[in-house]
Amino acid sequence: MSPQKSAETSPLSRRDCLNWGVAAAALGGLSSEVLAQSMHEKKHGRGHVHHHAHYPVAGTDPDSLNGLAVAKGLAFGSCLGTAAKTPSKLASMQQFNAALAGFDDPQMRALFISQCGILVPENELKWYALRANPKGFDFSRADQLLAFCDQYQLAMRGHTLLWNRSRWMPDWVVNHDFGANPTAEAERMLKQHIKTVCQRYGDRIFAYDVVNETIAPATGEFEESPFTKILGPEVIDLCFHAAREAAPRAQLVYNDYMSWGPKDASHRAGVLKLLERLKKNNVPIDALGIQAHVGSNGMGTATSLVGDADLPEWKKFLDAVTGMGLDLVVTEFDVNDKYINGTLAERDRMVADYAKAYLDIVLSYPQCRYVMAWGLSDKYSWLQHTAPRPDGLPKRVLPYDDKLQPKPLREALVQAFAAAPARPLLPMKPA
Repeated sequence: MSPQKSAETSPLSRRDCLNWGVAAAALGGLSSEVLAQSMHEKKHGRGHVHHHAHYPVAGTDPDSLNGLAVAKGLAFGSCLGTAAKTPSKLASMQQFNAALAGFDDPQMRALFISQCGILVPENELKWYALRANPKGFDFSRADQLLAFCDQYQLAMRGHTLLWNRSRWMPDWVVNHDFGANPTAEAERMLKQHIKTVCQRYGDRIFAYDVVNETIAPATGEFEESPFTKILGPEVIDLCFHAAREAAPRAQLVYNDYMSWGPKDASHRAGVLKLLERLKKNNVPIDALGIQAHVGSNGMGTATSLVGDADLPEWKKFLDAVTGMGLDLVVTEFDVNDKYINGTLAERDRMVADYAKAYLDIVLSYPQCRYVMAWGLSDKYSWLQHTAPRPDGLPKRVLPYDDKLQPKPLREALVQAFAAAPARPLLPMKPA
């Protein structure tokens, strides 16, 4: 990984150095100089660096994306990822093994601290990262992110307790021998996993994507997974009940990537059917996570951007979800510009306009509680590692470019927050 060019920092006092020495230990051995750089590089509203003595609380500048969101009772955050210790052996992850880790970039951390109030681990709590083998749990990367959150008083989301699709599960889970009583063994595995994760982090994780992407877009039925094969649809009920028991104060979310296009009709219908059943069975679910990978499917493959929105059906879907008493959360926002042509300025303008139209609808619902982007900078976006643009140019999918400079998409977020109705802020940190 190429080192990022460092910004100039102000001199450190002896106390600063001592404090940062402790923080370096907590953050997995990063040097005090690198970490101090993040503290000193306060980036104001539009992303330009100013040098201050310190910036102890993330996302509090009123001109930051989080500050502007909080003014309307919302909040803003992003995923952030650490470098894997070894390349993933999971077949579906091969294309991402060359991806850069934003957390390793001190300038990226500085931007994150300036703009965000919430952090969600990009991969660190997924089964394939947390339990690469059946011998136990490796929390080291997730713990590193939690230490960062504690240092800067960031709220933290948990993603995900169960990604209920075989392609995203470790091979040892897919090939696991569930024995003579597979129902009991499947229940044991899930309950143990959920209890272990939730009890480790307690109230420091305020929300969990309990189940992720269990509905097949083409059919509206359940995706293939070893747990669904054994337990049927009740696997979802079990996970939510186990999560409520282990994390009684957390917001519990079902998360999926259904969107607003006509081709998403079966996906939306399947998600509604699932939510209706969960509510009927008194399953403790609090919210629907709308991934908002606008213009992408679940693997990052681009879909058409222009004219693909069925607004009446999208609003009908959101009305149905909120009519069940569920909140909405935007969990993985980005805009895939694979099929947008033109100059960089023209591409950026179209992405921003499209995003603004999407966000205006979702944020018009006061039940929408916060917005999470799936990254801040194009440089670290997962979409750079999915189907490339026909012209071979990098995608421009996030609020900041590869040099961490703000783009029109950032202004679209600003305008969407300004246009949103006010609502009460969801508690996100321990009392």
